[in-house]
Amino acid sequence: MLIRWLLAAVHLLGYGFALTAIIGRTRGLRRLPGLAGLQRVFVADNVWGITAVVLIVTGLMRVFGGFEKGADYYLHEPLFHVKMAALVLILAFEIAPMMTLIRWRLAVRNGETPDLSRARRFARTGHWQAILLVVMVFAASGMARGIGA
Repeated sequence: MLIRWLLAAVHLLGYGFALTAIIGRTRGLRRLPGLAGLQRVFVADNVWGITAVVLIVTGLMRVFGGFEKGADYYLHEPLFHVKMAALVLILAFEIAPMMTLIRWRLAVRNGETPDLSRARRFARTGHWQAILLVVMVFAASGMARGIGA
Protein backbone atom coordinates (compact mmCIF):
# COMPACT_ATOMS: atom_id res chain seq x y z
CA MET A 1 0.00 0.00 0.00
CA LEU A 2 2.80 2.44 0.88
CA ILE A 3 4.65 1.82 -2.40
CA ARG A 4 1.44 2.43 -4.40
CA TRP A 5 0.98 5.74 -2.63
CA LEU A 6 4.61 6.78 -3.14
CA LEU A 7 4.58 5.81 -6.83
CA ALA A 8 1.37 7.77 -7.37
CA ALA A 9 2.75 10.79 -5.50
CA VAL A 10 6.06 10.79 -7.41
CA HIS A 11 4.18 10.33 -10.70
CA LEU A 12 1.87 13.26 -9.95
CA LEU A 13 4.73 15.47 -8.77
CA GLY A 14 6.52 14.62 -12.01
CA TYR A 15 3.75 16.34 -13.97
CA GLY A 16 4.23 19.55 -12.02
CA PHE A 17 7.99 19.53 -12.44
CA ALA A 18 7.69 18.60 -16.12
CA LEU A 19 5.26 21.44 -16.82
CA THR A 20 7.51 23.90 -14.97
CA ALA A 21 10.55 22.71 -16.92
CA ILE A 22 8.78 22.85 -20.29
CA ILE A 23 7.53 26.36 -19.58
CA GLY A 24 10.98 27.43 -18.37
CA ARG A 25 12.70 26.06 -21.44
CA THR A 26 10.05 27.56 -23.71
CA ARG A 27 10.40 31.01 -22.14
CA GLY A 28 14.18 30.74 -22.31
CA LEU A 29 14.09 29.82 -25.99
CA ARG A 30 11.57 32.52 -26.85
CA ARG A 31 13.64 35.22 -25.16
CA LEU A 32 17.06 33.85 -26.03
CA PRO A 33 19.34 36.89 -26.36
CA GLY A 34 22.31 34.79 -27.44
CA LEU A 35 24.87 32.71 -25.64
CA ALA A 36 24.16 34.47 -22.33
CA GLY A 37 20.71 32.87 -22.04
CA LEU A 38 21.69 29.38 -23.08
CA GLN A 39 22.64 28.19 -19.60
CA ARG A 40 19.09 28.82 -18.35
CA VAL A 41 17.70 26.90 -21.33
CA PHE A 42 20.10 24.02 -20.65
CA VAL A 43 19.09 23.81 -16.98
CA ALA A 44 15.38 23.77 -17.82
CA ASP A 45 16.03 21.16 -20.52
CA ASN A 46 17.89 18.97 -18.01
CA VAL A 47 15.01 19.20 -15.54
CA TRP A 48 12.55 18.38 -18.33
CA GLY A 49 14.60 15.33 -19.34
CA ILE A 50 14.87 14.04 -15.78
CA THR A 51 11.17 14.51 -15.09
CA ALA A 52 10.26 12.82 -18.37
CA VAL A 53 12.26 9.77 -17.29
CA VAL A 54 10.62 9.84 -13.83
CA LEU A 55 7.15 10.04 -15.41
CA ILE A 56 7.83 7.20 -17.81
CA VAL A 57 9.45 4.92 -15.22
CA THR A 58 6.81 5.49 -12.54
CA GLY A 59 4.06 5.16 -15.14
CA LEU A 60 5.44 1.85 -16.39
CA MET A 61 5.78 0.60 -12.82
CA ARG A 62 2.20 1.54 -12.06
CA VAL A 63 0.81 -0.09 -15.20
CA PHE A 64 2.99 -3.20 -15.51
CA GLY A 65 4.61 -3.58 -12.08
CA GLY A 66 1.63 -4.98 -10.24
CA PHE A 67 1.33 -1.91 -8.02
CA GLU A 68 -1.97 -0.60 -9.34
CA LYS A 69 -4.99 -1.98 -11.16
CA GLY A 70 -2.91 -3.91 -13.66
CA ALA A 71 -2.14 -3.70 -17.34
CA ASP A 72 -5.43 -5.28 -18.37
CA TYR A 73 -7.37 -2.43 -16.74
CA TYR A 74 -5.23 0.32 -18.28
CA LEU A 75 -5.04 -1.20 -21.73
CA HIS A 76 -8.84 -1.31 -21.93
CA GLU A 77 -9.35 2.20 -20.56
CA PRO A 78 -10.11 4.81 -23.29
CA LEU A 79 -8.60 7.71 -21.32
CA PHE A 80 -5.38 5.74 -20.92
CA HIS A 81 -5.17 5.65 -24.73
CA VAL A 82 -5.69 9.42 -24.80
CA LYS A 83 -2.92 9.80 -22.22
CA MET A 84 -0.53 7.57 -24.17
CA ALA A 85 -1.32 9.33 -27.46
CA ALA A 86 -0.46 12.65 -25.80
CA LEU A 87 2.79 11.13 -24.49
CA VAL A 88 3.73 9.86 -27.95
CA LEU A 89 3.08 13.31 -29.43
CA ILE A 90 5.13 15.01 -26.69
CA LEU A 91 8.03 12.65 -27.38
CA ALA A 92 7.72 13.12 -31.15
CA PHE A 93 7.76 16.91 -30.68
CA GLU A 94 10.84 16.50 -28.48
CA ILE A 95 13.10 14.85 -31.07
CA ALA A 96 14.19 17.99 -32.95
CA PRO A 97 14.71 20.22 -29.87
CA MET A 98 16.57 17.44 -28.07
CA MET A 99 18.96 16.83 -30.95
CA THR A 100 19.53 20.55 -31.48
CA LEU A 101 20.13 21.25 -27.80
CA ILE A 102 22.69 18.43 -27.72
CA ARG A 103 24.46 20.08 -30.65
CA TRP A 104 24.28 23.47 -28.92
CA ARG A 105 25.78 22.02 -25.74
CA LEU A 106 28.63 20.46 -27.71
CA ALA A 107 29.28 23.70 -29.58
CA VAL A 108 29.38 25.73 -26.36
CA ARG A 109 31.65 23.14 -24.74
CA ASN A 110 34.02 23.40 -27.73
CA GLY A 111 34.07 27.19 -27.53
CA GLU A 112 31.98 27.60 -30.68
CA THR A 113 28.87 29.72 -31.20
CA PRO A 114 25.84 27.56 -31.99
CA ASP A 115 23.27 28.52 -34.60
CA LEU A 116 20.35 29.74 -32.46
CA SER A 117 18.04 30.52 -35.38
CA ARG A 118 15.64 27.67 -34.51
CA ALA A 119 15.12 28.75 -30.89
CA ARG A 120 11.75 30.43 -31.48
CA ARG A 121 10.48 27.40 -33.41
CA PHE A 122 11.38 25.18 -30.46
CA ALA A 123 9.59 27.62 -28.15
CA ARG A 124 6.40 27.04 -30.18
CA THR A 125 6.99 23.30 -29.86
CA GLY A 126 7.18 23.77 -26.10
CA HIS A 127 3.74 25.38 -26.08
CA TRP A 128 2.27 22.27 -27.71
CA GLN A 129 4.13 20.00 -25.31
CA ALA A 130 2.75 21.93 -22.34
CA ILE A 131 -0.79 21.66 -23.69
CA LEU A 132 -0.36 17.93 -24.25
CA LEU A 133 1.00 17.48 -20.73
CA VAL A 134 -2.14 19.15 -19.37
CA VAL A 135 -4.22 16.78 -21.53
CA MET A 136 -2.37 13.90 -19.86
CA VAL A 137 -3.28 15.21 -16.40
CA PHE A 138 -6.94 15.53 -17.36
CA ALA A 139 -6.93 12.01 -18.78
CA ALA A 140 -5.26 10.63 -15.65
CA SER A 141 -7.67 12.37 -13.29
CA GLY A 142 -10.60 11.16 -15.39
CA MET A 143 -9.32 7.60 -15.20
CA ALA A 144 -8.96 7.87 -11.43
CA ARG A 145 -12.63 8.84 -11.20
CA GLY A 146 -13.95 6.20 -13.62
CA ILE A 147 -14.80 8.65 -16.40
CA GLY A 148 -14.79 7.11 -19.86
CA ALA A 149 -14.85 3.51 -18.63
